[in-house]
Amino acid sequence: MSITNSANGTNIQEVAAGIFRINIPSDKMPGGFSFNQYLIVDDEPLLFHTGHRKTFSLVREAVAHVMPVERLRYVGFGHIEADECGSLNEWLAIAPQAAPLCGSLAARVTINDMADRPARGMADGEVISLGAHSVKWLDAAHLPHGWEAGYLMEASTGTLFCGDLFTQPGKGELALTQADILEPSEALRQKMDYFSHSPDTVALLDKLARETPATLACMHGSAWQGDGASLLRALGQRLSPH
Repeated sequence: MSITNSANGTNIQEVAAGIFRINIPSDKMPGGFSFNQYLIVDDEPLLFHTGHRKTFSLVREAVAHVMPVERLRYVGFGHIEADECGSLNEWLAIAPQAAPLCGSLAARVTINDMADRPARGMADGEVISLGAHSVKWLDAAHLPHGWEAGYLMEASTGTLFCGDLFTQPGKGELALTQADILEPSEALRQKMDYFSHSPDTVALLDKLARETPATLACMHGSAWQGDGASLLRALGQRLSPH
């Protein structure tokens, strides 16, 4: 793990081949919290989650630790929320070839108006090659929230960029773990439920499980390595109304 900002503790570490977790620890909650961004270094690099607008400089420092920030080709996110895309335009300003990357619904309804450059809106199941890596967009409306929500699956490493799923408390000191993340994430959800609980929640979790991820790149807490399909279906059981 490399500390990229000693005052804040922001750090970066590779969690799968060519995929780096950028972790910003926070004291916004008792016991701490964390905000993660993920960088895929390739011929056409992709940053997934921008971080908040006010933490742009911290994420920029971390990206620059690994590669020139102006090389970014895509700035992606799963749904429209401050920690997902709050500094989108700041990234577009320093990376002249970068385009927003999101679902086609998000592009059409919001991002093509909000962003300083047109979005690369992806259809459900669409794949984009970044070079050695490729990413597939998976529509997942209202999972866990947001009409336009979706996920990216990276094929070569089996990494699912799973956004707010499995949100864990604490500062995310471990970049990658094989320990249980279901119980701590469910305990946090019981305290401050952020799921929309749509009728399709369980079916959408099964849709993600069918991608058989080996790494879950969580936005809050540690990334997780193991049988991702089983873990996603276990979460579905917890959320099932029956």
